[in-house]
Amino acid sequence: MSFSAVTKDELARIIGTKKCCRVAELSALIKMDGSVQISGQKQLSLNIVTENAATARKIFKLVKSLFGLSTEVLVRRKVRLRKNNVYLVRIPPQPGVMEILKALGMVEGGFALSEEGIAEKLVTRDCCRRAYLRGAFLGGGSVNNPEGTYHLEIITDNLPHARDIAGLMQKFNLSAKVSPRKNWYVVYLKGSEQIVECLNHMGAHSALLDFENVRIYKDMRNQVNRLVNCETANLNKTVNAAVRQLDNIQYLADTIGLEKLPRSLREAAELRLQYPDASLKELGELWDPPVGKSGVNHRMRKLERLAEKVRSRKDRHDAGKDGR
Repeated sequence: MSFSAVTKDELARIIGTKKCCRVAELSALIKMDGSVQISGQKQLSLNIVTENAATARKIFKLVKSLFGLSTEVLVRRKVRLRKNNVYLVRIPPQPGVMEILKALGMVEGGFALSEEGIAEKLVTRDCCRRAYLRGAFLGGGSVNNPEGTYHLEIITDNLPHARDIAGLMQKFNLSAKVSPRKNWYVVYLKGSEQIVECLNHMGAHSALLDFENVRIYKDMRNQVNRLVNCETANLNKTVNAAVRQLDNIQYLADTIGLEKLPRSLREAAELRLQYPDASLKELGELWDPPVGKSGVNHRMRKLERLAEKVRSRKDRHDAGKDGR
């Protein structure tokens, strides 16, 4: 299963001990995936559709434990498209359906269905806010595998509802944002720490630990890669500098001779010829007494300037001969 499916599977197995939290979570699930059917004589039935079997079982348990109404679960198989099964939790017409809708804050009066966001009475406590976020995530949420980009989102077709979900997250200091996507509204979080906090508030503790393990491993791997890249760059820099120094020293040996150099520069040139792969620090440690890295670098720069001066003088001399 995907990381998102594993997270939902864990959340679907959480049944709140407080009635207020169970009501809040069921309200979120129905708000996200539910629809009301009105038949003859104003009889109401309630349908909730989900692709997650554990979520369907949870909705069934919540309805039975909170309201004790007759409820059925139907399975629709998508053989042709080879997609997941679709589960329909159906509360058929019976006395008490209207009471469910009122208790869940989904009707404003009579048969008028509320098109607003979250009923304030459902989320007055932090525990109920966490339960509502859990239900909303189960109904329309997803979270990326932490191996990739860090992204958690909840999708709804109701803008006030999306804003209210973002508001619930913001009460827990989560920087949730709302963005339109075609005919939908996406409430999303970016950043690993924000997602970890959200998983914690929803109660997905096992998924949180898995997320953290992958994140830590990924961060360590990235850090190692950065260190390796840095070491490689430094090594390339050292090798290129050593090659350039060897070219300059060889040029001076072939033109004016190393024996004509001042003692300090001659020693530097001879050590570089003897140890072509050594770093400046390693070369300095071969001196007697040892010389610091900056001292060795100073001598190498002097050798480079001297080689440039000899080259320039030779070029002018050759140009004069050609002119004659």
